[in-house]
Amino acid sequence: MSETAKRRVQSQYDSVAAGYERRWSRYVEASVAGTVARLQIRPRDRVMDIGCGTGLLLGRLLERQPLAQYAGVDLSVGMLSEARRRLPSRVRLVAGDAEAIPFPAGVFDVVVSSSSFHYWPSPRSGLAEVHRVLRPNGVLVITDWCDDYLACKLCDRVLRVLDPAHHRIYGRAECTRLLEGADYRAASVERYRLSWLWGLMTAIARVPASSG
Repeated sequence: MSETAKRRVQSQYDSVAAGYERRWSRYVEASVAGTVARLQIRPRDRVMDIGCGTGLLLGRLLERQPLAQYAGVDLSVGMLSEARRRLPSRVRLVAGDAEAIPFPAGVFDVVVSSSSFHYWPSPRSGLAEVHRVLRPNGVLVITDWCDDYLACKLCDRVLRVLDPAHHRIYGRAECTRLLEGADYRAASVERYRLSWLWGLMTAIARVPASSG
């Protein structure tokens, strides 16, 4: 992600961090619930949330599987501060972005991202970086707006003009191609509606097992 794009996202979300969940409560709760319903976390898994925001998704995963290890990455220090208020200290929260994840290679079993993929200016670079930090057979789960729905398509076109932090959203077929092009296996993308306005997709894909 370019430094200019980073600053735009940081500035936008630092400014709204304190009131973010109140403003977008229905959408955030519904999108997090849709993501959690499609995730399977085991007791010994190491899980990272990219674009973790205020930590709501990590909090829900902790409730569901408290024995796993969790980490969150976000560009916005303001959002990370809100997440720290919610989450226990054992959850590691660090500033960073999808194209430069501040963790060693092959350390996570699951990487999840909810409602941040449309900010990634280079999805191929981000997917490659996630691939790097996942273990063999590790799972990537991405939930985001879906361009296959007309209302989302229109919102995307408007935001590209009005919101300099917004990059673009993708449809199911294009998301599948991006994942397969980044060497993920068994990529599946499910579309579903939250309301007449919000249509989401959740993509699930695996890093190939090591040849050895």
